[in-house]
Amino acid sequence: MKLYHFPLSPNSRRVVAVLHHLRLDCELEAVDLSKGEQMQPDFLKLNPNHMIPTLVDGDFVLWESNAIMQYLCSKAPYTSLYSTDARVQADINRWQFWQAAHFGSACSVMIFEKVVKKFFMQAEADLQEVAKGEERFHRFAQVLEQHLKGRDWLVGNDVTLADFSVGSFLALAELAEYPMAPYSEIPRWYGNIEQLPAWISSAPPAG
Repeated sequence: MKLYHFPLSPNSRRVVAVLHHLRLDCELEAVDLSKGEQMQPDFLKLNPNHMIPTLVDGDFVLWESNAIMQYLCSKAPYTSLYSTDARVQADINRWQFWQAAHFGSACSVMIFEKVVKKFFMQAEADLQEVAKGEERFHRFAQVLEQHLKGRDWLVGNDVTLADFSVGSFLALAELAEYPMAPYSEIPRWYGNIEQLPAWISSAPPAG
């Protein structure tokens, strides 16, 4: 298998973390978004959306990070990351879909305005867009905060794909200046993720 990824991307990091957690053999190939490498013809043949991550497994090509994570779990049957129990699996799916549709999109606004513009475009943040992102962040962070009360993990008693999916965006919380002050459960829970060996080893290189 080969995974095309961008190390700083939350979408990429959670897939790499799952690879490490499951101890799967996979070649990692970085695609430098800052240089437009995702627009190269060879990559567009794999992913016409020109986005990362993208997994190639023989003649099978798969994009969308949450789908890739679920597929990887099929390589390691009986993993607790993605239960075979229909209700538990549906609950994991629910949080992955929620991340993709709501929480991740809110965080992405602040990542673009405070990180991408600053470090890759040498541009100033649009404060109106930041305000919209913060408003949306609070809407969904409150949902996450309430759910986490009395819980170490999002689903059940152990880490699952749900934790990697939702938690991946918190790795950039400080850099993107998320408005985290009102929340205590979210950083407590993310602290559990930060202690996982797979999460530690999936961190992008310093510098």
